[in-house]
Parts: sequence; structure tokens; C-alpha cells
Amino acid sequence: MPRASAQARVNVAPPLLSIGQVLARLTVEFPDLTPSKLRFLEERQLISPARTESGYRKFSPSDLDRLRFVLTMQRDHYLPLKVIRGYLDELDAGRPPALPGGSTFASPSILSVERRMSREELIREAGATPQLLNDAVSSSLVAPADLHGEEALAVLTSLVELQRSGIEPRHLRGFRAAAERELGLIESALIPVARRKDASSRAKAGELAREIAGQLEIVRSSLIRSALSRLDP
Repeated sequence: MPRASAQARVNVAPPLLSIGQVLARLTVEFPDLTPSKLRFLEERQLISPARTESGYRKFSPSDLDRLRFVLTMQRDHYLPLKVIRGYLDELDAGRPPALPGGSTFASPSILSVERRMSREELIREAGATPQLLNDAVSSSLVAPADLHGEEALAVLTSLVELQRSGIEPRHLRGFRAAAERELGLIESALIPVARRKDASSRAKAGELAREIAGQLEIVRSSLIRSALSRLDP
């Protein structure tokens, strides 16, 4: 009997999560995640939570990993949902697709745990000095926080390299102003959608904002490459 009970415990499936429990686990990483956005992602067939007899959505651990993957691709790569869904379709078919830049991912679970670093860990990983991080924060290049993610690490690492060429964070304050101008363009483009007060429209506005940001990034990168070409001898 004890052996059978132990075997039964081994075979128990992980508990399913409600929408509220999903939000509790993910909103620290993704503060803009809401119930309406979860429903929107389901409508776009990016996630497929189970349903109870009463119609309530229930999320498995794999659903949570998949959701975290989708949100990370949106936030860090500005990928449209239709592109992310194409990547997921490839993954589901057992064919790891390439990310922009040629890198690949094997499954959504590789993004299941986001690294969070203390100030000291961030400085050590980036090879920076405390003063450089202070300057980056005061120049609005790195957000002040108790814990920092991979994006802060990437920025601070770049600032270390730029500093070697004599470029200090204070020289890059204009980047923040440029980002605010781009935000103004995006907000203007979203006015027709933002005027609608329903939850689905709010979720669509967030998706459209990321798409526009991605297109602006393409234009900006092209302009920089074009300018650099004039420096070639």
C-alpha cells in the first residue's frame, strides 16, 4: 500500500493555474500583462489553455513557458505576433527556426527563467565600475532598480566598450530624447485604436506599438549603416 501511494504521488500532474495565478507569476517580468492581453493572445492562437466545465481558463506549466516565450519575443525583439506564431509553429513541428541575426532556439522552455542580477552582479558581469553604472542611471540609459535583467547587462556592457573609445554615458543623453520622440510618434499612430475602450483594442494597441517600434528600429539601423559607409576610405 505505501508503495502504491508513493507511485500515485509520482504520477500526479502539476496543478493547473488560473489567470490570476499566471499574472502573479509573470507581472514582475512583464508589468503590462493583463487578463485582456491573455485573452487576446489566446484569440491569436499563441496559447491554448485548458477550460473547466464552467469555462474558466487553466494554464499548465508548459502554457506558462510558452506565454513567457511570447512575451519575451515581443519585449526583447519587437517581433509581431504573427511572426512569433510562425516560430512557434516551426517549434511544434520539431524544426528550430532562426531568430533575427541567425541565432536559433530549441524550445520555449529556454526562456522559462529570466536572469535577475543585483547591482554588484550587474557591475561584475559587465566588467564595469560602480561609477559607470551610476552615470548610466543618471543619463537614463539604465533604469534604476534593485534587480536588473539581461537588457541592463547588454546596455552596461556596451557602455564599457564605448568608454574605451572616449564615449561616456553623458554623451548619450540625446538617445533618451530620441527615444521619447519615437514614443510620441507611436502614441500618435495609436490614437485611432486607443480611443476604443474595450479590452481587445487595448491589447491590439500594445501589439501595434511593438510592430511600429520594430519598423522604426529598421529605419534607424539603415540610416546609421548608410552614414557609416561614408566614413570608409
